[in-house]
Amino acid sequence: MKKKILFIINPISGTTSKRVIPEFITHNINHDLFDIDIQMTQGPGDATSLAKAASDRGVDAVVAVGGDGTVNEVARSLVHTRTALGIIPCGSGNGLARHLLIPRDIKKSLGIINDFVIHDLDYCVINDMPFFCTCGMGFDAFVSQKFAEAGKRGPVTYVQKVLEEGLKYKPETYILKDDTGTQSYKAFLITCANASQYGNNAYIAPQASMSDGLMDVVIMEPFNVIEAPQIAIDMFSKTLNKSSRIKTFRTKHLTIHREEPGVIHYDGDPAMTGKDIDVHVEEKGIRIIVNPNGDKRLRSPNLLQSSAADLFNDLSGLHDDLVKQTRRGIALTKLLQKKFGKTINNIK
Repeated sequence: MKKKILFIINPISGTTSKRVIPEFITHNINHDLFDIDIQMTQGPGDATSLAKAASDRGVDAVVAVGGDGTVNEVARSLVHTRTALGIIPCGSGNGLARHLLIPRDIKKSLGIINDFVIHDLDYCVINDMPFFCTCGMGFDAFVSQKFAEAGKRGPVTYVQKVLEEGLKYKPETYILKDDTGTQSYKAFLITCANASQYGNNAYIAPQASMSDGLMDVVIMEPFNVIEAPQIAIDMFSKTLNKSSRIKTFRTKHLTIHREEPGVIHYDGDPAMTGKDIDVHVEEKGIRIIVNPNGDKRLRSPNLLQSSAADLFNDLSGLHDDLVKQTRRGIALTKLLQKKFGKTINNIK
């Protein structure tokens, strides 16, 4: 019996037109295995209602065609159901897709849908709002708010906002409590990570896993002007966890108290909340179509190999990939230095 798949396309996600995607899906899906339906969202919340209706009908999978916001809208309707989540990454950040090694090439990501390998993976909840990649407060939530207001998308805009706002942002004091006790931190940001990155290959928690029943809590301590470019470079090179300004631990449940209400983010979307924040893991709570060729690397991550895989999705050419990655790192360093210099001059 053929499996039923609903593709939900967000036409305004990312920076490219989605006009030809329905035809592309129709031509590349395996019609011997799947009966498909394709629907476009008309506005915020549409993906959630469409996905819930599909799950209620017993559809085997709902595929989010868009960015992390679209993925979140679809996935929240599929938790604790038999309907699996699929992803065709077409957003600006694509954090969850990148963590799962799902290629941004639409034909290749449709190949993963055709393989139809499903794993039960973790998701998390912050103050009753499900998230599947990361949530946070402090500077990263502040930047998410600024990024949402900026209009422009992509890594350059993200780096620009980090550098522009980072020099002016004042750290806050947070009280964190889990099953090991209570600690107080003065922090630039606190992130709870189910997956490893924000998106755009900005790795906030390089060792995070979606199958260990735990979230990685990342506390970034205040830093000075001189340290700022290196922290940004560490985030893009998967070495942030080695920074002296980073404290990390893993837990299933965390409560956070801060001095004032303010903005948080979940999967990059900003939201206002009160002083008290509750974050917990829902273990094996969502079924996701995964990259069958990326499975071993997801279970036993080797940072050097997975970094090359994220950039080029091909381990057979590891040596060439590392050469290219080094060049990319040099280019990124120059970009950061240029942006950082302009920001300092503007502040002066």
